[in-house]
Amino acid sequence: MSELPPSTPKFPTRPYQDCGTYGDDYFQAVARAHASVDRQALNRAAALLTDAIGAGRTLFSCGNGGSAAIANHLVCDCLKGIRTDTTVKPVVHSLVATMEVITAIANDMAYDQVFAYQVQSYVRPGDVLIAISSSGNSPNILNALTAARGQGAHTIALTGFTGGGAATLADVNLHVDAHNYGVVEDVHQSIMHLLAQFLRLRHLTDPTLAVSRPF
Repeated sequence: MSELPPSTPKFPTRPYQDCGTYGDDYFQAVARAHASVDRQALNRAAALLTDAIGAGRTLFSCGNGGSAAIANHLVCDCLKGIRTDTTVKPVVHSLVATMEVITAIANDMAYDQVFAYQVQSYVRPGDVLIAISSSGNSPNILNALTAARGQGAHTIALTGFTGGGAATLADVNLHVDAHNYGVVEDVHQSIMHLLAQFLRLRHLTDPTLAVSRPF
């Protein structure tokens, strides 16, 4: 598990009258946040995903709010994206995708069980759960990570702010050192994209396609 990097300045720290000026500072905050991501943690996450895909295991994703959108987007980029021009066929499933299941669990049990309950039914040893949470402290994310470990699965957390409980529960913590939800989610989206693109590049049937048919 990776250690968290030194904390970067919070953003924003004042009101802005000019959107262009705010944009300058926002983009600088995003650049600092990108730079904070542990590259060795990226290597470990890529290795877990590569091994799982090669063994025919399933990748699962989950998150709340904006992180739920990233979890669903991940399915597209990891299933369709990685498979394009390669011989691998990733099996990817978002635990956010079926609203009927989520609302039934939330209504009849508790919202903090909406992912863990699914994990206990779907996840098998060797699978990988990718849990996305800017705070790292959402109870349903922590319960999902705990359940996945109990099922013998590997876990990857995408976190922000101080990392929260997810940072210590996951096998690999991809931490974004930022304190703004938009900035954290922007970088989480980038992490999702770069992992998927890297795995496709590693499995291309023709390396020249990296240039002639980019992701």
